[in-house]
Amino acid sequence: MIVLVLGGTRSGKSEIGERIARDLPQPVTYVATGWVEPDEDLAARIAAHRARRPDAWLTIESGADLTGALRTYPEGTALVDSLGSWVAGHPDLAVDVQALVATLQSRSGDTVIVSEEVGLSVHPATETGRRFVDVLGEVNRAVADLADRVLLVVGGRVVPLDRGP
Repeated sequence: MIVLVLGGTRSGKSEIGERIARDLPQPVTYVATGWVEPDEDLAARIAAHRARRPDAWLTIESGADLTGALRTYPEGTALVDSLGSWVAGHPDLAVDVQALVATLQSRSGDTVIVSEEVGLSVHPATETGRRFVDVLGEVNRAVADLADRVLLVVGGRVVPLDRGP
């Protein structure tokens, strides 16, 4: 099963992803795509995420090599947090969406993927910002197309999304 959990900044999407992963087959591998910069606020946010995770969960810091991390741990449940950090970690935001999709489809274990919903935000003022929104939007759509469940988190509340007409 593949579950995509979308939400804006501070929406509670990571916590929802963690709750879903707790109820799926163990072991759980938490795949962190972000990296800690010398920024106290970001470091504090990452520390809060770590503190919420059960001690039994294995944490892998994949950075830009998300597909490699998922191939290394094909069984059990993988919780990926987040696709936005994965996109941002690539030079020129050049990600291989098809390789990600193929890797997700090939996993024998369940996968919960957390991502930022950027389609509801203000339009970025810079070319790089607009490119990031475009790339992450494309990644989110590709993952949503293969996901068994897609959830939108707004204000800590979950809205299931269907495939539409």
